[in-house]
Amino acid sequence: MLSILYYIFTVIHTTVWCIISALVLAVTYPFDRSRRLVHECSRYMTWVFFGLPPRVRRTIDGVENIDRRKSYVIVLNHTSGVDIIAAYKIPLNFRWVSKREVFRIPFFGPMLLVHGDIPIERGNAAAAMAKVVHQGKIWLGLGASVAIFPEGTRSKDGFKAGAFTLAKEAGVEILPVVMTGTATMFRGWRMNWTNRIRIRVLPPVSVEEAASMEIKELAQTVQERMTTALAELRGEEAKRG
Repeated sequence: MLSILYYIFTVIHTTVWCIISALVLAVTYPFDRSRRLVHECSRYMTWVFFGLPPRVRRTIDGVENIDRRKSYVIVLNHTSGVDIIAAYKIPLNFRWVSKREVFRIPFFGPMLLVHGDIPIERGNAAAAMAKVVHQGKIWLGLGASVAIFPEGTRSKDGFKAGAFTLAKEAGVEILPVVMTGTATMFRGWRMNWTNRIRIRVLPPVSVEEAASMEIKELAQTVQERMTTALAELRGEEAKRG
């Protein structure tokens, strides 16, 4: 029953903040082309989502690896739909790259559109790549970062090339981020009221280091670093119980 009430609250809360975000966008667009203030609306919305349940925890470490004056291509591991809202804990203004189906989700999808996120079609890899690079460069040029799940739809294969192609062509650093605990946020349809999400920001890959590698090698290098960091994070959580 409590989970049902929380779902109802989440729908109402998301709808209200989508309307507020649209109004903020309309008012601030002429002088806030990076949509920083719209992004802050999304950050607040997710803060309430995770902050209202008294025993749910969402923490982040490694923020010292972030230079807030820079724009990054942020790459994150993907295990759950909760990953998107959990990642708003990262103290950067960023746009998501996500499959178009996510934008069709009632209440949540319109919020992504107002936020300025980038929808891609999964069935056409070449078109998706071109769109990521083209629109990603626009947002990076406006001072925002771009966040991508390089595994695609929770793939177990190697990282896809889009994020790394964008970073190399735009000449920006790659910021790897790993998360754990998002897959246990729900037990079936029920909310896990004692869930704990941990986010870890890794040292960025410099422009010079990225430029020295081919796309495939760069993707593999970042994947290895993230895999190691994620194993460490999960090990720490296992010890905590």
